[in-house]
Amino acid sequence: MAAESSSSSSSPMVTERRGIPAAAFVEDVQTYLNQLGLDVNSALAFLQERLQQYKLVEMKLLAQQRDLQAKIPDIEKCLDIVATLQARKGTGEALVVDFEVSEGIYSRARVEDSDSVCLWLGANVMLEYTCDEANALLQKNLENAKASLDVLVADLQFLRDQVTITQVTIARVYNWDVHQRRMRQTATASADS
Repeated sequence: MAAESSSSSSSPMVTERRGIPAAAFVEDVQTYLNQLGLDVNSALAFLQERLQQYKLVEMKLLAQQRDLQAKIPDIEKCLDIVATLQARKGTGEALVVDFEVSEGIYSRARVEDSDSVCLWLGANVMLEYTCDEANALLQKNLENAKASLDVLVADLQFLRDQVTITQVTIARVYNWDVHQRRMRQTATASADS
């Protein structure tokens, strides 16, 4: 990894982002192989392994992105409900709502004036908050989820760049090896003639 990041490069590069190692663009394959101390097959195996590691990390980040993209609308829906309860507070009229008891099973409820709401925190834990506290908590959770999503998107872009660089490096090393073999064959054929 250290030899890879010290290979010849024309611009300063990030060495890693949140634990994801950066792939160095290889300008001179011979220098790259000498710095790593590997032959072509070993270098290709190393690069293929790195590519598979990138793909594994990408799958994990995409799963996290899907989870956050599902979580954000849920938080926004909860914020809307709390806002509706706050708007109806003091009017004297009851709010009739349908809520999900279980997947696909709904129940109807009448909500009278209430100063508090109960929020699921996860792990079978529910806490009662005042509407103002619930609103503040949900706003904070929404901001955190959006910030996490922005970081994930940046990580995925960085990762895609590293995948592309690694694929180009694999192609360059392979093509360099093919070219070297052809030159050796031509040299051998002309020496035999």
